Amino acid sequence: MAFDPVPAAVALRAMRRDRVVVTPLPAGIAPVTEAEGAAVQHALAEGFVPVGFKIGATGKRMQVYLGIDGPIAGFMRAGDVYHGHADLRFADYIKPGVECEVAVRLAHDLPPGPCSLEQALAAVGDFFAGIEIVENRYGDLKLLGTPTLLADQMYHCAAVIGDGHGLDWRALDIGALRGRISLDNGTADEGVTSDLLGHPLNGLAWLAGSAEAAAFGGLKAGQVVMLGSVTPPVWLTGPAVVTVSFPPLPDVTVRLC
Repeated sequence: MAFDPVPAAVALRAMRRDRVVVTPLPAGIAPVTEAEGAAVQHALAEGFVPVGFKIGATGKRMQVYLGIDGPIAGFMRAGDVYHGHADLRFADYIKPGVECEVAVRLAHDLPPGPCSLEQALAAVGDFFAGIEIVENRYGDLKLLGTPTLLADQMYHCAAVIGDGHGLDWRALDIGALRGRISLDNGTADEGVTSDLLGHPLNGLAWLAGSAEAAAFGGLKAGQVVMLGSVTPPVWLTGPAVVTVSFPPLPDVTVRLC
């Protein structure tokens, strides 16, 4: 019998509505493969074309932190992506955290299927810094299962992206940019883009060939792709002002109040 992704999507949507921990789905509806998880995620999107995608666990530190050995991607809604700076309500999020990321905007489509680093580079229009806002709504990830984590957009909640216009990013060594995330309480961490699968655009090439991209019909010009965090998430315990810097890229900030 063919897998039906709708019951799992309905269950995940109800958990979000009720603001509860995501628990393992019943055996009769839970996805068990990457393709099934991607199908549930597509059903969760309710038929619209995403403004872009986030890729998680492209960095070694993130993979160790999450206990997984490869990337996972999730779609992003237009209403959850902010430009340059955002003022958001801390209370609107469940156990929120922030991540130190780089991202791209596509100038050309990338059809689903195998993709080289050179093809990924050729498809990119803009390259910029970003902050992903994530929610820790999960218990034991091993009990939950990677396909269900994939289905639920892998922690994604919102993103703030920088301004890549006018920056000749192709003249930069984007594979060796050092990023820093800092909070107004003094908390900070740093990482380098070479930790993102060896080169940040290897993540874009991976995404083009993934089950997640295939479920949505490939990647489209104009979409934004968050390429992963160079640091583990910084989990917030209260309101905060967060800045991410990847010199010489413009900084991005978010204030959760």
